[in-house]
Amino acid sequence: MSPAFSASFQRLAWSNLLAQSAEQLSLAAVPIVAVLLLQAGPGEIGLLASIQSLPFLLLSMPLGLLADRTSRTRLMALAETLRALALLLLLALIVTGHVSIAALAIIGFMAAVGTVAFSVAAPSLVPALVQVDGLAQANGRLELARSAAFAAGPALAGALIAWTGASAAFVLSGMLSVAAVLCLRGIVEPTRAAMPARHPLLELQDGAKWVWQSDLLRPMMFCSVAWNISWFMLQAAYVPYAIHDLGLDASGVGVTLALYGVGMILGALLAPRVVRALPFGQAILLGPYFSVLAAVTMALTLYWPQGWLAALSYFFFGVGPIIWTITSTTLRQTVTPRAMIGRVTSINIVASTGARPLGAALGGVVGVSFPVSVSLWCVVLGFGLQAIIISASKIRTLKRLPEPLPD
Repeated sequence: MSPAFSASFQRLAWSNLLAQSAEQLSLAAVPIVAVLLLQAGPGEIGLLASIQSLPFLLLSMPLGLLADRTSRTRLMALAETLRALALLLLLALIVTGHVSIAALAIIGFMAAVGTVAFSVAAPSLVPALVQVDGLAQANGRLELARSAAFAAGPALAGALIAWTGASAAFVLSGMLSVAAVLCLRGIVEPTRAAMPARHPLLELQDGAKWVWQSDLLRPMMFCSVAWNISWFMLQAAYVPYAIHDLGLDASGVGVTLALYGVGMILGALLAPRVVRALPFGQAILLGPYFSVLAAVTMALTLYWPQGWLAALSYFFFGVGPIIWTITSTTLRQTVTPRAMIGRVTSINIVASTGARPLGAALGGVVGVSFPVSVSLWCVVLGFGLQAIIISASKIRTLKRLPEPLPD
């Protein structure tokens, strides 16, 4: 039987949907605007993507520390307000004809702060609003919103820009951000005991020590690092491979990538049922195992160069890892003291984000130095490694969620 969620969690879920939609819409619109209005090339687009990812590396830990010490709803509201103001500034620059690559980069950085704040604060707030037996379904609902936004955002951004011009996408994105802030205002956040004053670096050290010494959190972090390295190696190789070897045109490539979002939606819908049907440790293993299946499916296109096979690979990449995200987040919330969840979440984000440029660089080096077959089999090995890491841990033996730690 599905748990009944409180009005405060319902508001958090709606706010998350609105904020994720605003993020995906603006993320998709910025490079389109850069190409259409500023004739940006691959170098400029890469620069924009790099600067938009910087807040995850630079601000995850400080915002995680704030999430453990201050009101999480206020933190999310302030960050989302910053996103809305950044989008309003970008709209003004477009209307007045003063938009530039530098402006897009700075505004993209500001807008990404809202995403980071939600990423560290929401997982910290969920256990305070939901009983432990409802955590998996609650996390699934939040991830379903992210999956839907991931699938629909790029298509909506492209359609709005094509039909009405660049301004419409940012107007809608800004309106969604404002609506997300309004939803947050109605959340009744449980009172927490005041934490003793300590140096921020010592508090972050406590979070890192907790992750490192945990037989459950440590392998999840290493698995996430290996997954992100492998994923970004694949991203570096896929588009040239799809066009030159699989014979796909731009729309065909877009369809294969869209199947990733479709898989995410299905995985988010299935996750609560999977958790109820399987021992919890086995449910967590599904994500890494599906990733291996997806990587092998992509490698099979070397021998059977069919676009639908590549699309199936991306579909598997969507289904499995979103189940991993939901189950691993639920486990992290359960085995971490509530006063430390923000910091522990931020450490995982920093480790995962830091692995992305390494994966992209490795993919580029291997792609330049060796045939594409070597790149794809390296991807298979990388995903195999992340499955081995999690399979060799105590996580696979979990029959159910451990008892939650006290506040």
